[in-house]
Amino acid sequence: MNRFKHILFSSAVTLIIASVVFTIFIKNDSTSSNYLSSILNQPSSNNLLRQQINSTLDSERQNIITKTVAEVSPAIVGINVTELRQYRDPLSTDPFWRQFYGDRVYNQQVKSLGSGAIITSDGYILTNDHVAGAAIETIVTLTDGRQYNAKVVGSDKISDVCLLKIDAKDLPYIKFGNSDNIIIGEWAIALGNPFGLFDINDKPTVTVGVISSTGMNIGTMDDRTYLNMLQTDAAINSGNSGGPLVNAVGEFIGMNTLILQSQDAQRYGLNFGSIGVGFAIPVNKIKKVVAELKEKGKVDRDFWTGLSILTINESIAKTYNLKSSRGVVVTQVAKNSPASKAGLLIEDIITGINDFKINDDITLIGIFQEYRTGDLVKIKILRDGKEQVLTMKLERK
Repeated sequence: MNRFKHILFSSAVTLIIASVVFTIFIKNDSTSSNYLSSILNQPSSNNLLRQQINSTLDSERQNIITKTVAEVSPAIVGINVTELRQYRDPLSTDPFWRQFYGDRVYNQQVKSLGSGAIITSDGYILTNDHVAGAAIETIVTLTDGRQYNAKVVGSDKISDVCLLKIDAKDLPYIKFGNSDNIIIGEWAIALGNPFGLFDINDKPTVTVGVISSTGMNIGTMDDRTYLNMLQTDAAINSGNSGGPLVNAVGEFIGMNTLILQSQDAQRYGLNFGSIGVGFAIPVNKIKKVVAELKEKGKVDRDFWTGLSILTINESIAKTYNLKSSRGVVVTQVAKNSPASKAGLLIEDIITGINDFKINDDITLIGIFQEYRTGDLVKIKILRDGKEQVLTMKLERK
């Protein structure tokens, strides 16, 4: 009997303790749930948390490239051009039919497009000569949607630089950098109007790459000379011509001008777009041309050298015992000419002018176009197997 009472008493105590513990647990859990619910249901807390998350994400997305694009973009313009081109009737090219129909030439208006960059707050705009140099009408569109008729202040076909002016004030503009201290491998950002996409939303298209190389002497194309060019893998396409190439801090370092096409594209006259090899005119060259176009409306190259030259081939290189076929041989020197005064002689081998290396006669002619009347140039020659440097002044004839 006593044993039964002891068991009954122990069970009752256990039941009481369990009830107390269960009550405490339920109360605490309810309190925690209510507290958590109160936190989650507070609008101010939700907004603050969301703002903190968004701020963190935005700061992580922003970098030097995006900041530069935002800063430079307002200074980029889309350019629509109308040119007057002449076309000859195919029958006029045949002497037989020409005697009946005459030499029939027709004028036709042709529309094209390109890119440009505002370089002063009062409306001076840079683009390529092959974009707007021969235009009879040039319409410039800004990123705020405004459109202006632009006039050609001056255009230089040889350097492929054209300076436009619109009647506007307080415009955003791009700042010139220094193309002489460019680092191969640094960021390069191309902005412009490829395929006329600027007209869709009044915004430039942006592509990013690096400076692939510098000092690229491409040669002469359509009477335009492309020397000391910047190479980039930032995508450049049709319509990008005239747009700026900028560095990571938003400085204008070059003007997008050329792209290299595949052999198939060149063979069939096709344009496959960018293959990652584009070229820009260095800004230091542009600065010089712009200053002359502003002042005179043209670039003065009215000088002569008095030289006649011939490109060195393997046969000539063998005759003169040369290690390379690069360079030109002097075949004639005019009397009292700048070349004569400099001391150049027939059979001298010209290998360089200042910092430029001479590959052939086309390169030499193109290099001389980099200079102006009155400039002094250092001419590197080989004479009787020995290197010499002569100084020649480019004089007006």
